[in-house]
Amino acid sequence: MTSSSAQRRKPATYGDDIAVVTVTYSPGETIDRFLDTLVAATERTPKVVLADNGSTDGAPERAAERPNVELAPTGGNLGYGRAANHGVARLGNEVGWVVVANPDLEWTPGSLDVLLAAAERWPRGGAFGPLIREPGGEVYPSARLLPSLGRGVGHAVLGKVWSDNPWSRAYRQSDTAVVERTAGWLSGSCQLFRREAFDSVGGFDPRYFMYFEDVDLGDRLARAGWLNVYVPSAEVMHVGGASTSTASERMLAAHHRSAYRYLSDRHQGPLWAPLRFALRTGLNARYRWELRGTRRPEG
Repeated sequence: MTSSSAQRRKPATYGDDIAVVTVTYSPGETIDRFLDTLVAATERTPKVVLADNGSTDGAPERAAERPNVELAPTGGNLGYGRAANHGVARLGNEVGWVVVANPDLEWTPGSLDVLLAAAERWPRGGAFGPLIREPGGEVYPSARLLPSLGRGVGHAVLGKVWSDNPWSRAYRQSDTAVVERTAGWLSGSCQLFRREAFDSVGGFDPRYFMYFEDVDLGDRLARAGWLNVYVPSAEVMHVGGASTSTASERMLAAHHRSAYRYLSDRHQGPLWAPLRFALRTGLNARYRWELRGTRRPEG
């Protein structure tokens, strides 16, 4: 190996600056609230990168007229993880902290600084997630266990008809106190990453178009020796955006494909082939059953 090759492969050394990457796809007015509330979320002035997946509403272009906001077109609708990776790749080495967040969030004052303070308490923390509230004030279960086969099947089969079943409660950590703690994975709608950790696992797996990319990343971070840390003293509100409101059928299909990919990736080889077949069959049946609920008669 030449010295130049060794230098290229040497891990980057990052500074202490912070940047925010948000993936946009015709986000409408939500991106304005995202940026307005971000100002009060930190005493720093983070650079904001809009990794745009082909918006047609003009909102990202208008948002990019603000100071410290950069529009980064991805060239098409690449999905969430690939677009987020695209945005992170545009950052200089002075940026050692990266927030990846949905554009339909509203930040509470000081929330980003609270996440940064938590990162100081957890030197092996690779990802930090805030408490996420729904518009009605309900707390979204954003820090969960990894979906094992038992929990995954129980949640998949019973979650829609018996939401309080023991497998779903365990998976969602419903009975766990709302305190700062480690988790199997954190919701991809808002995470602060130590960039060294994000880079060490190659960021999001680009094979996931949407859904489970955050589960997969949390698992890979943990396997690499990093911690996923839930920080409920930091709060954001997920208001919901316009970009996915008319794509429920496509989203449902993506969710089931990603669920199969996540579980099948972790059960490779010929010995697991019957299990993979059963997973594919069961998830296809569940998809068809749920699809019936999205197709309602007109009139």
